[in-house]
Amino acid sequence: MNQTDSNTYYFENSPIWKAIAHMSLPMMLGMCLGVVYSLVDTFFIGKLNQTQMLSAVALALPFMTIQMAIGNVFGVGGGTYISRLLGEKKHDEAKTVSSVTFYFSLIAGLLFIIICFPILHPMLQLLGAQGDTMQPTREFILVLLMGSPIVIANFALGEVVRAEGASKESMYGMTISVIINIILDPILIFSCHMGVAGAAMGTVVGNICAVLYYVFYLQKKSLFLTVSPKAFKPNLEVTGGIFKIGITVLIQSLFMIVSTLLLNNFSIQYGDYAVAAFGISMRVAQISDFIGMGLFMGVIPLIAYSFTAGNIKRMKKIIQTTSLYITVLTLIITVIIMIFRTQVIEFFSKDPQVIHVGVITLAAFLISSLFVSLSGLFIGIFQGTGREKEASILSMVEGVLLIPTMIAGNIFWGLYGVIWSITIAQVITCIIGFGLWIRFTKDPSMKDPALKAQNNFVIN
Repeated sequence: MNQTDSNTYYFENSPIWKAIAHMSLPMMLGMCLGVVYSLVDTFFIGKLNQTQMLSAVALALPFMTIQMAIGNVFGVGGGTYISRLLGEKKHDEAKTVSSVTFYFSLIAGLLFIIICFPILHPMLQLLGAQGDTMQPTREFILVLLMGSPIVIANFALGEVVRAEGASKESMYGMTISVIINIILDPILIFSCHMGVAGAAMGTVVGNICAVLYYVFYLQKKSLFLTVSPKAFKPNLEVTGGIFKIGITVLIQSLFMIVSTLLLNNFSIQYGDYAVAAFGISMRVAQISDFIGMGLFMGVIPLIAYSFTAGNIKRMKKIIQTTSLYITVLTLIITVIIMIFRTQVIEFFSKDPQVIHVGVITLAAFLISSLFVSLSGLFIGIFQGTGREKEASILSMVEGVLLIPTMIAGNIFWGLYGVIWSITIAQVITCIIGFGLWIRFTKDPSMKDPALKAQNNFVIN
């Protein structure tokens, strides 16, 4: 069985649990490796014994989220479009979409540099950098900014490769990036005396290696997809097919960025220790978040393929099984980390104030993890089935809820109000997502497969 036949088998005929495992386990492992890198990165920077450097990396999170968001506009938008096209057996069109996705992501990265470089200083202020945190935050972000075309392309290509069912190959790219990062971190941070800039440089180099691997795979191993310039044929249909779902990712990310900016600016009011505590807690909680994210992101191509292929029964079973796996795994991981959360925070910082706030913050983030993952699954369902309206609504709900909740929490309960506002917003978002899913199950397209493509663009 060749690679193409194997992927088609998982899309169409394999047992549900095996299809989910094939698509999600590599994604989960890759994302867990990303968490390991993030924690190792934080550990090495922490060894510099300068709280402001830990704070600088935390303050840079919104910037990194912007890069990821732009990459996922093309990756998720293009990737879900590709899976739907493959479900309809439109292989030539899928090649066009994969090539357009790659080159659009590179162009977007170049435009991002042009836009951000002249406004770097006010952007740093907006991120919450001030005083001792200004210079290290600038050093960290400047390196990442210069690497934007590659960083954005890496996020995009990982989704494109997974769209045809090549989940292992997608994981290999993530693994290459992480391993290069971990190797380079101590060399660049300590041996080359680059500090936080060294950590950022390791990230960019790791992304370069991952992109080279993805390009090699798409050009030499994939039968359905390519990044050949000959297939780069952007037109209104292709661009519309990518952006109609990609824009939902952008909406979600923009609200996430605004929320993170508020979080940074609120926490900096309480001191560097609060920012550092938030940064450490976010990275540790990502272990639970990324397990759930690996599951729901992994099955999006399965959902998209089954939907356009008219196999609604299989699609529903995939969704039900995935939600069960998310609930069980997330709860197990959350409970384990919750028990040892004090020791976990102490591993990264010996500052008593960082430890005190970090323990509470980590608890709130861990409780949020289950609801974050289930909300992500609901958004993924709507993205995979081409339901941009529902995907956009749910993408906006989280931010619309979180921003006023965070502001109110800061006013009435101070730092702890800010911390728990995140949990409250995630719970409500998940409930609304479930309601939208129930409504979607009553849609005619879920009962009559002939109507399955009513929202899809068709490439002429």
